Amino acid sequence: MVDSMLDSGTRLSLLELKCRRPVEHLLAGEYRSVFRGQGIEFEEVRPYQPGDDVRTMDWKVTARTGQPHIKRYIEQREQVLYLLVDLSASILDSAGGRKRKLMTELCALLTMAAVKNNDRVSLILFTDRVELVVPPGKGRTHALRIMDALLNFQPDGTATAFETVLGHFGHMARKYSVVFVLSDFMADDYWQELRALAGRHDLNAVNVLDPEAHLTTSTELVHVQDSETGERRYVDLRSASRQTQTHHVDLQETMLQAGIGLMEILVHEDCVTALAGYFHSRLRRIADVTGG
Repeated sequence: MVDSMLDSGTRLSLLELKCRRPVEHLLAGEYRSVFRGQGIEFEEVRPYQPGDDVRTMDWKVTARTGQPHIKRYIEQREQVLYLLVDLSASILDSAGGRKRKLMTELCALLTMAAVKNNDRVSLILFTDRVELVVPPGKGRTHALRIMDALLNFQPDGTATAFETVLGHFGHMARKYSVVFVLSDFMADDYWQELRALAGRHDLNAVNVLDPEAHLTTSTELVHVQDSETGERRYVDLRSASRQTQTHHVDLQETMLQAGIGLMEILVHEDCVTALAGYFHSRLRRIADVTGG
């Protein structure tokens, strides 16, 4: 209620202020450790200097010039972070707007952590269509543009169509990138596209859960309206709860099999703690694979 009484500029300033300290003191460093970039890239050939590693000698240039030269490489650190954010009715109509509020804060933290590490960030808002695309960019002004869209953009669509946004992203992002898809995943049209993208990008799914909306032991039949399709029907609450739990387990198994990182967060959880926990779990998996 208080948030709705503030103007958009004030809400944006408060969001930046809320996220700045945890990013600077924790999340930026953890983000850098988890998302290291893709190795090294060639920068230049220069004359050999005492102390240079002879294994980097460029023998062709050395032979041509008669003077020893080496190849110089730099870490290919800069990369692009893509945020694909679901703004369908099941997100916007959640009680008190809790799902959108949580997703906005998570994306703000990720954006500011990426910008702190000099990475570029892009935002794609979607429903059953691509609603808004903010192209990759860097710096504080760009970060504020993304955060403003997360706070204030009002979509035209109400349903969810993952295949549309994932197809658009696949054409847009040609190079290896870090991708976060944020949704409640109340759809089933995304498995094939997600698996394909996971082979080309560092793909992370954030499943936003609102247990109060589903957990019940009642067998009562209620007349409900689907927020995305507008369809009205009678629903057995207990049966619906079982279906939701089954869908949740299927989602976990499919993400694991596809090699997609899955972060699950409840609407009342602390975003900083949840994100730091996800980063830690990623680092542990990296250490297990590399033996570090």
